[in-house]
Amino acid sequence: MKKKIALLTGGYSRESEISYQSVVTVNNNVDRNKYDVYLIDINPEGWFYEDANGEKISVDKNDFSITVNDEKINFDGVLMCIHGTPGEDGKLQGYFDCIGLPYTTCDAATSALTFNKRYTVAVAGFAGINVAKSMHVFRNDVINEEDIIHKLKFPVFVKPNNGGSSIGMSKVNRPSEEIGIALQKAFNEDDQVLIEEFIEGREFTIGVFKTKGEIITLPITEVKSKKDFFDFEAKYKGLSEEITPAQADPAIIEKVQVAARKIYSVLNCRGVVRIDFIYNEAKGEPFMLEVNTVPGQSAASLIPQQVKAMGWTLEQFYTALIEECWN
Repeated sequence: MKKKIALLTGGYSRESEISYQSVVTVNNNVDRNKYDVYLIDINPEGWFYEDANGEKISVDKNDFSITVNDEKINFDGVLMCIHGTPGEDGKLQGYFDCIGLPYTTCDAATSALTFNKRYTVAVAGFAGINVAKSMHVFRNDVINEEDIIHKLKFPVFVKPNNGGSSIGMSKVNRPSEEIGIALQKAFNEDDQVLIEEFIEGREFTIGVFKTKGEIITLPITEVKSKKDFFDFEAKYKGLSEEITPAQADPAIIEKVQVAARKIYSVLNCRGVVRIDFIYNEAKGEPFMLEVNTVPGQSAASLIPQQVKAMGWTLEQFYTALIEECWN
């Protein structure tokens, strides 16, 4: 008998736009010979499954079930495709833990930690991973811009502390003129802001997942943005060059892979995550930027590129992720 999988999309943040793109790729590549897939949209209006007739059926939140044609459907597992809250920050994972429903992502604690960029780099730095020097500020703080200028070496990146897709992110080159504007832009997206020193080097991103007890690194991608940095437009509107697999010295590739596997293990990750690095050639070391626990799966996204470069089909890959959620 085929297992019933809830494929989740939507979300409560601006990243839902990316979720709706990602889910198309995933939905088209899940093995229907092994799984019955039910696409469920979680958004501010409610949690819904849309049947073949276009009728929206509400999810029973008591046990995350749906009733279709008088048949109650209980799911065997959840395939997460929600970027941002509540699918990437641990909220849904905590709910699924409470009702005993397996899912394909990191658990609630790891998801909540990695969604907070400052806490992620703090834990990674404590574990011996190279990270940029940074400051963490809150909306209700009395923010002294001169203190920021004094403590950090410019240029810096100013970004919302929670969230992804580089929404609300700025690069500040001229401290006195730009820092205030950049802070306001980031605070428009979040109550917390991370300010990080710029690290010179090559930008690499790498997918990591676990299957049958083994942590596997996907082929690395080098990102060359056509803009000043890899922002939302560079990621999703074609304003970047993405080279997969990256053309780099094997020693560099190995250092990034080793760091990625260590981060995956230290943070107790599950499912597929994407870890972004800057490789500083002067120091000969990779510096971790952030960890994405629900990385994009759209046609423009990096994980599908890396899976294909590894020689797998997306169907094989999603099968591995789904099967791992029961291990």
